[in-house]
Amino acid sequence: MHVLVTGGAGFIGSHLADELLRHGHAVRVLDCLDPQVHGPARQRPAYLDPAVDLHVGDVCDPAAVQGVLEGIDAVVHLAAAVGVGQSMYRIAHYTRVNNLGTATLLEALEAQRPQRLVVASSMSIYGEGLYRDADGRLASGGARALDALEAGRWEVYDAGGRPLTPIPTPESKPPALASVYALSKYDQERMALIVGAAYGVSTVALRLFNVYGPRQALSNPYTGVLAIFASRLLNDKPPLVYEDGLQQRDLVSVYDVARAFRLALEAPAASGEVLNIGSGRQYTIRDLAARMAEALGKGHITPEITSKYRVGDVRHCFADISRAREVLGYRPQVRLEEHLEELAVWLEEQTATDRVPEALKELEAHRLAR
Repeated sequence: MHVLVTGGAGFIGSHLADELLRHGHAVRVLDCLDPQVHGPARQRPAYLDPAVDLHVGDVCDPAAVQGVLEGIDAVVHLAAAVGVGQSMYRIAHYTRVNNLGTATLLEALEAQRPQRLVVASSMSIYGEGLYRDADGRLASGGARALDALEAGRWEVYDAGGRPLTPIPTPESKPPALASVYALSKYDQERMALIVGAAYGVSTVALRLFNVYGPRQALSNPYTGVLAIFASRLLNDKPPLVYEDGLQQRDLVSVYDVARAFRLALEAPAASGEVLNIGSGRQYTIRDLAARMAEALGKGHITPEITSKYRVGDVRHCFADISRAREVLGYRPQVRLEEHLEELAVWLEEQTATDRVPEALKELEAHRLAR
């Protein structure tokens, strides 16, 4: 197939391009080379395979989108502004890029009608993950009250004040949109499925959990958790950990994510599906900070537990990936414990500007971190 990848010059997109090229597909990319991700020079990334046909342009520009769709068999829509915290004060920006950008792409599909569209959704749409109560019944954790967070009561409780136990979150859990970013990703997902069905374009949405790996933007303080920790450690500063650090997340390798997107393009049974893409494992944030420090030879730098919280953060959310196994044949092949060594080698060759304090000041100025 000839595949268009929007946002394909970035972290996930470039790995997907590698995966598609290895399997005989041709790849065209539309990317605006956002300075927050690619730096002020906005140059073609050195890691992007020379075989990729890169078009620099804005996904919100109808002319740019229509131009790159010509001759395309399938589309992977990755272009998005990413970050829960920043989305809460750059509301217009996130809405423009994520909502309007997706709408612009979908309008253009009416004329081109590719065989398949795969859209990147996010685990953030779940809000809190799925839980069981003290009696063993399933429970959807609601948003944590601000007064509880102010008092350092980090866990999620039932109506009787008993703590809930987190369990893997399946696709059947209803959305609980706790941030502008989550809302925009849900809009991307639903718009794509609705319009795809109307136009006869086979459409799949992949809800990505916390993706990590080489090429993640280290100087972007709103990127993945391991990259943020690495940017601190490479500058000999302690990773900043919110709450008590015992919140749990699913960390999934970018190699597994790229494979999942390729499978979603190729698997006939995937049409109309919404699928979790994670590792099926969970880690505490405190543990992740310590693991990253050890991998970088910075084990002497202890994570700083801030006991602060960010508005819009959730306590626990990790993936039930059984549906992706069934529909795509998706099997995570990269374990965090094994991949950290490779990631550390790549990280040690990078220059990371620590912008975490700057981002924290912005959040605090908007009373989004307290």
